[in-house]
Amino acid sequence: MNFDSYEKLGLNKKLDREVIVNGRSNNEPRDTSGDVNYHPCLESYKQEGVLEGNLVYFKDWSETEIFGGTQRDISVYIPDTSNTKDLKLIVLQDGDSYKNENGPVRAISVFNNLLYQKRIDPFAAIFVMPGRPMGMKVNAPGEKRRPEAHRQRSVEYDSCDDRYLRFMKGELIPFVSDNLDLNISDDPLNRLLIGMSSGGICAFNAAWHDPDSFGNVISHCGSFTNIRGGHNYPSIIRNTERKQIKAFLQSGKEDLNNIYGNWPLANKQMASSLDYAGYDYRFEFGVGSHSLNHGGSLFAESITWIWNS
Repeated sequence: MNFDSYEKLGLNKKLDREVIVNGRSNNEPRDTSGDVNYHPCLESYKQEGVLEGNLVYFKDWSETEIFGGTQRDISVYIPDTSNTKDLKLIVLQDGDSYKNENGPVRAISVFNNLLYQKRIDPFAAIFVMPGRPMGMKVNAPGEKRRPEAHRQRSVEYDSCDDRYLRFMKGELIPFVSDNLDLNISDDPLNRLLIGMSSGGICAFNAAWHDPDSFGNVISHCGSFTNIRGGHNYPSIIRNTERKQIKAFLQSGKEDLNNIYGNWPLANKQMASSLDYAGYDYRFEFGVGSHSLNHGGSLFAESITWIWNS
């Protein structure tokens, strides 16, 4: 297709989230009634006698050239173990949503319980937030993300290039391992990327660009839609030689349906393409909305499936 046709069809346009088309917008009320069917998994509750890992915080971290002019909060989970050689690694995008001890996932308690029960080998986990412009304060709980921060998150998470991959490999992980003296495994089978919505496609996209560095993905309500080109992945998966990626996808019938696309359909397309191309994958499609409720109910199960099945 030549550029004139590309432009004539409007394929060069980047739709702002506030735009109204055909009387429809991305800000329409959403049906979340299906979320009542899901509750945090059993492993998300603190158990007496379970040893707890340590959590180290890096606030307003800005040591990045790839996303220069941004700052972000990082939290690192370090397991309570003497075996710190070749630690497995989990990187969670929108980390605070997963870390929230009153949220639908409560990842810290899940990690503590899984390790205490010896259901998975020791690992470190990086909870990383998307960047925000320098000097911008963190949103208060429940506060809508500021437009500049929303755009930066989309640039980092929705873009289908390799910048976020290079950010993790060349800046984030070396910073964490050097500052905390962690010996993190280089084996892609020992590395897991997790994300919700745009964080979901971010996780898959990074693994796709370099499966020799990241071999496992958990995507909750992944945005495989036309925000910044992610809707192309189902066809790309079908016509590309299979890569060594193991993927757990989750969506639901009340997931988003807006100007960018239909999330339930997009995730079904992803699952179909992964199946067609012979990938080791699992797809959980429920009745929930664009939230972490369903994914949280399966959180411990999904991690053990990635590393034990």
